[in-house]
Amino acid sequence: MSNRLTEFLFPELGARGALIEFDQGIEHMLGSRPYPADVQRVLAQALAAMPLLAAHTKLEGRISLQFQHAQGALQMLVTQIEGGLHGQSLRVRGMAKCRENAAGDFQSLLQGGQLGLLLEPEGSGQNYQALVAIEGASLAAALEHYFNQSEQLPTLLRLAYDGTQIRGLMLQRLPLGEKNSSEQNWEHLQALFNTLAEPELAATPGLTILHRLFHAEALRVFDAVPVQLACRCSREGIATMLLSLGEAELQDHLQEHGQFDVTCEFCGRQYLFTGEDVNALLLSAQMQPSNQTRH
Repeated sequence: MSNRLTEFLFPELGARGALIEFDQGIEHMLGSRPYPADVQRVLAQALAAMPLLAAHTKLEGRISLQFQHAQGALQMLVTQIEGGLHGQSLRVRGMAKCRENAAGDFQSLLQGGQLGLLLEPEGSGQNYQALVAIEGASLAAALEHYFNQSEQLPTLLRLAYDGTQIRGLMLQRLPLGEKNSSEQNWEHLQALFNTLAEPELAATPGLTILHRLFHAEALRVFDAVPVQLACRCSREGIATMLLSLGEAELQDHLQEHGQFDVTCEFCGRQYLFTGEDVNALLLSAQMQPSNQTRH
């Protein structure tokens, strides 16, 4: 299992955590666009955050982390995770739009924009949206601030990317009094967690990290869950989108441009539909049986 989310519990210290390790799909997700190095790093860290957010919420559905600043060096960043820990497999994707010379640390890249968190549960559940303050020196620090202030849940995060691997580690205190949770136990775990630097996290297998940090503590590690780092775009999906435009608009576009060139906003993959392709789609749609029920 190359990409995996591993949850763990400290039964005697009242805390839980999760670890995400991405080894596959990174080049496809980050290398399809010419991202400047600093933008690529922030995007990679945002991708690492998504499975950790899923582990926290236990949501079956979709979670999105979104940033917008039309006038900024980093104009847009979107990362999403879909599926659930106990249902559909987890799938993560992300993209960014930026100026060609975008550079700087987390604060300078996101300054002046808005960072938001959107939870969309499957079925009839109500969507939840919250703003994440752009505070601290990293995305991890901003999300820590969100958990501490908005959810009143003390949380520690490390998000790491070294150009080859993407890693993330989350530690959360349980409500006081639950499963031996206490301020003293939390301070002890904080001290251990804070010895971990990003380069060490990026370069070290996850279970090795847990052993190094917490080898003296009773730790229950749960079975890892597979996570895909891949876009969900497909030629079939693009074809469905084109058909939704209607025959008249399709033919007008073909008369003017001769073909359709569609680029996925997330992974940058390009899809070409010639006039023959579009006419074949229209013919196939016309031949589909009607869904109307006869009485």
